[in-house]
Amino acid sequence: MQGLRNAFGLLPWTDWVALAWFVGAWVGYAQFARRRAEQRPSVLAATNRIRREWMLQATYRDVRVVDGVVVQNLSASPSFFASTTILIIGGLLAVLGTTEKTTDLVREIPFVARTSMLVFDLKIGLLLLVFIYAFFRFTWSLRQYSFGAILVGAAPAAGGFASEDERARFAERAGAVMGLAAETFNDGLRAYYLSFAVVAWFFSAWAFIGATVLVVGVLYRREFHSDVLAALREGL
Repeated sequence: MQGLRNAFGLLPWTDWVALAWFVGAWVGYAQFARRRAEQRPSVLAATNRIRREWMLQATYRDVRVVDGVVVQNLSASPSFFASTTILIIGGLLAVLGTTEKTTDLVREIPFVARTSMLVFDLKIGLLLLVFIYAFFRFTWSLRQYSFGAILVGAAPAAGGFASEDERARFAERAGAVMGLAAETFNDGLRAYYLSFAVVAWFFSAWAFIGATVLVVGVLYRREFHSDVLAALREGL
């Protein structure tokens, strides 16, 4: 009990509230967005429908070179972000190794909260966890796109389906794999957005809370009320 009390004493209560708010907002918004998409189409839900239509059209083509190129281009984004995330993680680990010098440098920035080196390490550690999560999501997205490429390559010829129902089932399955890859990539991007909220924690706990609200608001607007969503929904 004493050890737990000492652990909570590392940070002011406002910082614990801000940290709990951040975690709750991240997890809560992810669940909300998944359920909200069942009632009101999101960008991801709209593009998933297009992915299924794409896979259906691919079954009518004997030569699927274009489809392979599209899959390769789609997988390039998670590959790029995964590589970039590795560099960010390396940089954050380097900062942890030079905490004293970094803390002195950060203290020179106006409006930044003055904290101990241990608290500074905790904030860097949170950023590190966010980007580690993003790395795992990007690499899993990359693997899922490779599974989708295998499905495209294994698809029967245009006239090789026994029935239209079999064709539709294949398109549904292949489109679902592509959609899962896109959803996983979206999780990684969401972590990138929320990392900016963590940066606000270096200024104050209240800035951390405000930045979390702002980032979640931006995510919600782009996923459910953006102009690109209106364009994607036309004809669906």
